[in-house]
Amino acid sequence: MSDKNDRAVGRAAGRSAAEASRPGEIDRFLGAARRLAPLAAGTAGRLVFALDATMSRQPTWDLACSLQGRMFEVAAKGSESGGGLAVQLVYFRGLGECRASGWVGEPGRLKGLMGRIACEGGQTQIARVLRHVRDEARRVPLRAFVFVGDAMEEDANVLAGLAGELGLRGIRGFVFQEGNDPVAARAFAAIARLTGGAHARFDVSAPASLLELLRAAAAYAAGGRAAMLRLAGESPAVKGLIAAMDGER
Repeated sequence: MSDKNDRAVGRAAGRSAAEASRPGEIDRFLGAARRLAPLAAGTAGRLVFALDATMSRQPTWDLACSLQGRMFEVAAKGSESGGGLAVQLVYFRGLGECRASGWVGEPGRLKGLMGRIACEGGQTQIARVLRHVRDEARRVPLRAFVFVGDAMEEDANVLAGLAGELGLRGIRGFVFQEGNDPVAARAFAAIARLTGGAHARFDVSAPASLLELLRAAAAYAAGGRAAMLRLAGESPAVKGLIAAMDGER
């Protein structure tokens, strides 16, 4: 990624006490406040858009690149602040590479960034993504993040602990899974549940399924639950996400 504002996402030195689930913590996470304070008038809603860019992901990466502009379109209609959407691209690939772009407010620029990135073999680094979301939320108002992937090769307890932290901060996770890997499904569902977000599967051969999921997440980032509800009348996928957010906690 050649954007001048991009940066490496730091690797934590070890597992902290906050990253391991302990008795009673899950109930506390699930009972946490559900909403962030509204963004200041005239500012963009913010969405961290994180993708697994390991080797098997190239077709999905290319699909996401072709669809990302529609997130900006739906956010422009649903923004409660009048500022549309700002997206930060985060990806991991290869031997420990995990990077984040600057905040991007134009679909053409985001597409340009994504078009210069090729997927490379490697293991998942979802914990680094979640830590980055947590740390970014300390700097800027952040309501939601998207993660798109198909595998999980990490400590599920660490991911649950980090997801719980995000849930306590009111940051919703929209976790979109390609395929049916059961290990990934359990971990992704837990991340969504602990953040108060939603987990859904999609098929890369059916682009409309991923498109509707991304539009829903962008609507939430820009305008919260009300913006998602406005989309629900035209999209069964959006209805499913709202039902997951309301009932699968």
